[in-house]
Amino acid sequence: MMNIDRINARIVQELKLDGRVSNTELANRVGLSPSACLRRMQELERSGIITGYRAVLNQTALGIGCIAYIAVGLSDHSKNSQKAFEQAITSSPEVRECHNITGSYEYLLRIETSDLVSYKTFHTDVLGTLPQVNSITTYVVMGSPKDERS
Repeated sequence: MMNIDRINARIVQELKLDGRVSNTELANRVGLSPSACLRRMQELERSGIITGYRAVLNQTALGIGCIAYIAVGLSDHSKNSQKAFEQAITSSPEVRECHNITGSYEYLLRIETSDLVSYKTFHTDVLGTLPQVNSITTYVVMGSPKDERS
């Protein structure tokens, strides 16, 4: 496991804010030479702390007008039932995140669709047809005052 010292923590924080920052600018921000900064970034990547870089997308421009979180309860709590549910749900493009959780439900899904009508179709034609699903509770996102994924 790699040591996350104060400088590595600053590198990670700066990259979270701007993953496209140049190595020279990043080095300036964290107080390193460009070569030392590059070595540290490469080591953070090799160690698996940095697993990738991504683009932040404008959801509205992409036609995503409805985001919902869905708490899913399964009728059977066996490993086979969970595996079957996970396999079925991962093939659905509307499912952007799937988390196995503790509490009253087994899964929390993050769904993105173009509108509420499309969400209803997903709810009925995908979730509603899975034999493992016992309960569905939907939380429609009305706004996101803080979302560190974007």
